[in-house]
Amino acid sequence: MIKTRIVQNFDYTLFGLTILLIAYGVLMIRSATMDAIDPDLINRVPRQITYAVIGLAMVIILALLDYRLLGALSPWIYTLVLGLLGLVAVLGVIGEAGAQRWLNVGIPVQPSELSKILLVITLAQYLSERYQRIGHLRTVLNSLVYVGIPAGLIFMQPDLGTAVVVMFVWFVMVWASGLRGSHILLFLIVAIIALPIIWNMMEPYQQRRIQSFINPEGDPDAYYNIQQALISVGSGGLLGKGYAHGTQSQLRFLRVRHTDFIFAVIAEELGFVGVVLVMGLMLMLLMRILRGARIARDPLGSLICYGVAAIIFFQTVVSIGMNLQLLPVTGLTLPFVSSGGSSLLTLLVGIGLVESVIVRHRPLEF
Repeated sequence: MIKTRIVQNFDYTLFGLTILLIAYGVLMIRSATMDAIDPDLINRVPRQITYAVIGLAMVIILALLDYRLLGALSPWIYTLVLGLLGLVAVLGVIGEAGAQRWLNVGIPVQPSELSKILLVITLAQYLSERYQRIGHLRTVLNSLVYVGIPAGLIFMQPDLGTAVVVMFVWFVMVWASGLRGSHILLFLIVAIIALPIIWNMMEPYQQRRIQSFINPEGDPDAYYNIQQALISVGSGGLLGKGYAHGTQSQLRFLRVRHTDFIFAVIAEELGFVGVVLVMGLMLMLLMRILRGARIARDPLGSLICYGVAAIIFFQTVVSIGMNLQLLPVTGLTLPFVSSGGSSLLTLLVGIGLVESVIVRHRPLEF
């Protein structure tokens, strides 16, 4: 009977939208890395497909697994998150710009990506246990400390983008729990006061990204990729220049085109229609996740859905915004579309959690 309920209640629309976005991404990664001679770029498409297959299998497995069991394991999951982030600080592989974000376990993994989705589970459990006391400032502050510790470890890698995502998810989930307006105002004032401290703690390259956003002419080299992205987006027109026929991407003017600036590749090659298509698919995906939050049978399930939706929404807005020079460059990927195994697996784990909530939105009838 349980298997029958899962088959009947499984959100096939959500699953189908996820597959469409992944397929869209694989096609655009192929275009962005076409004729590459760098082995890493050559392997991007098969690697993305491999991670997609593994991730989609995880969606099915997590749908079969009761999310309430994961909620009950939240103390152990939270300990795992802190342990992984601590290992990165000690044994992490140092990459570009001196960032220490990866662990090599045979394959490179990025614990900060996994931590995002695991913190959704643990924070949802934490808040659901205190659902009646969310109006108390102490409860909200405790939840902030709860999330702030792993967010601080991520920030020190340094990974400002992911740390901001984690804090945004915290805000959305606390707000969904019933955060009072006076508390929102208080946190806004504190955040403004803390900005100079955060600025001084940032790495020089992170500061340059923000400075180049505010004053593009101040650092022409840092602004170069934004210029190329704007040229790509502006030259696409209604239907684009054709798949794999974009000048900025195919002639390699646009850097990191398979990750940070894949939206610019879509705009140049597939035009306004291609952009509307990917944004429309993302919007429908978010609506299905929010439907899961609405029909969830308990606060834990609802908060998990809100947390997953917050990750996808924030990364989508920031990724598109930095391609259009509306936001500073942060390195956040366009969900399901940009190249990146850790990011894709994390997002698919999130979809699996949402499916687990949806298939159990009604009590089991005997």
